[in-house]
Amino acid sequence: MDLTELITEDVVKIPLVSKTKPAVLRELVEILDGAGRIYDPERVYQALLSREELGSTGLEAGIAIPHCKCDAVSDITIAVGVAPEGVDFDSIDGDPSHLFFLVVAAPGQSASHIQVLSEIGELSQSQSYVRRLAQAQSPTEFVRLFSE
Repeated sequence: MDLTELITEDVVKIPLVSKTKPAVLRELVEILDGAGRIYDPERVYQALLSREELGSTGLEAGIAIPHCKCDAVSDITIAVGVAPEGVDFDSIDGDPSHLFFLVVAAPGQSASHIQVLSEIGELSQSQSYVRRLAQAQSPTEFVRLFSE
């Protein structure tokens, strides 16, 4: 799966205005709704909250990958948010998260869902790359940097 096809300027928000985990999730869902990528934003939001109850999706190195499967999408979709000041997302390393990749997949897309999560997770291996993405000043700049 080519993430550059999924991450387009209309699904990237810089900066996120939210300061709490639930608010970040809501804001990312609103991005997908505004881009016409989901059918029922409330159902997606509730699915994300349920997934977070199983364990935080905040990783290390300032990355969080909130994700869920939900029948409110027809195909896997991603929203990206950058929070320059960071948000407490209950990350593994205890540090604030700055870079959020929200992934929503249809229930029958387990293989694609896992592949996308894995590819995004690999980003945390390069802290300099993560820093550059988190310092992007606009969706255009983010998409350009992500495509490199």
